[in-house]
Amino acid sequence: MDPSRHIVLIGPMGAGKSTIGKRLARDLGRPFIDSDQVIRERTGVEIARIFDVEGEAGFRQREKDAIADLLNEPACVLATGGGAVLDADTRARLRDQGMVVYLDTSVAEQLRRTGKDKRRPLLQTENPQERLEALMAERQPLYEATAHITVSTDRGSIGQMVQRIMAALEEHPA
Repeated sequence: MDPSRHIVLIGPMGAGKSTIGKRLARDLGRPFIDSDQVIRERTGVEIARIFDVEGEAGFRQREKDAIADLLNEPACVLATGGGAVLDADTRARLRDQGMVVYLDTSVAEQLRRTGKDKRRPLLQTENPQERLEALMAERQPLYEATAHITVSTDRGSIGQMVQRIMAALEEHPA
């Protein structure tokens, strides 16, 4: 694993990108950065507020810009938002400048982990399960095409998931 290369975590909301990413970064001795957190810090407001004021398109542009900036920083473990892969330029940048790990999880597990989270604007709907299924249908092919490595996060402890990722990173050529 190339120490100068970013490790980028992609996947749907509730896959564990932030939780697993923090532990992975600690174990690798790298900084952890969450692109959504960077956007909140830059704007001074929650993601839901950006969606309210600028719509999804406005948020996606902010996300694209933040990820481009972050990939020009020293190597870190970078957790992206679930929709970061929607932009073709971002997908290409992630693959070129990082080792991309797709944290795959089932819709049932996503619903269990995120079902009551009011901070997720895309889940503020009558039927969150239906929304998650639609998002997965749209995004899963993009996650798979962008990733160098895929790890399921449906089962196991955080530590076990981190070990699986680290083993996969060691096996994957830089």
